[in-house]
Amino acid sequence: MQTSFSPLDARSSGSGLPMKPWSKHAPTIVTIGIIVILAVHGRIAQPVHYNEFADLSVVFGIHRAADVLSNAGFALVAVWGWLTLRPRRASDQLRAGWPGYRLFLIGLFLTAFGSAFYHLAPDNVRLIWDRLPIALACAGLLVGVRGDTQPGLKTEIEAIVLGFFAVASVAWWAYTDRSGADDLRPYLLLQGLPLVLIPLWQAIYRAPGTDRIAFAGAMVLYVLAKVAEVLDHEIANALGFVSGHTLKHLIATAATAAVVWGLTRRFSAQRRSGNAE
Repeated sequence: MQTSFSPLDARSSGSGLPMKPWSKHAPTIVTIGIIVILAVHGRIAQPVHYNEFADLSVVFGIHRAADVLSNAGFALVAVWGWLTLRPRRASDQLRAGWPGYRLFLIGLFLTAFGSAFYHLAPDNVRLIWDRLPIALACAGLLVGVRGDTQPGLKTEIEAIVLGFFAVASVAWWAYTDRSGADDLRPYLLLQGLPLVLIPLWQAIYRAPGTDRIAFAGAMVLYVLAKVAEVLDHEIANALGFVSGHTLKHLIATAATAAVVWGLTRRFSAQRRSGNAE
């Protein structure tokens, strides 16, 4: 007999301790705290030389070819995730989180083209099309994990609302940039929240070990990607054959692959359980 499986069925039960009543409010408290800190801090401007990348490679007439072509991995991971997960979107393992993961995969696919377009001729106008799909992917990831960890949620509306916030965060930066006082705070908030809320939700609602491993790996890789981005020129000077920003694309691709891998492992676990019975 084959039984159904959901992410919450595989929660760690080692401690057997009930969830403390106040803990479910911790993500909201943390989110409000971060927003207050950003509000008090004041605007966060983009670095003056942000668009000056170290990659000078030319391949088949494509300037900054390494930065451009290294985005292909995002599209490949998105297609892999879509073909693997969409047919199972109504399953117990994916139903609650699918609206978010769908947005994540769409944003990831569009990132490949938006980032490539930007790196062909980097400037703040093209940067809008790089940041917009990244913001959508971050929003989708938040909604997906929230749906996974908290059963019974209807996440379709949340996906739409956070999708609009993603667009608004980039629009705010573009508007303030044209007024001469650019402000990245809403965009940075959307990029930073997954790093805080995902492990918090998974800990509070005792997510399966595989989910925790996959997302922890993804977050470590994402942080490494951001470090490589900051050290773009230093890495290029030290290694010679690759720049930090190109490495950022490759490491970030690995981070997204870790997320998709973690989601697909749920179905592998179900098949093993079914075969055992």
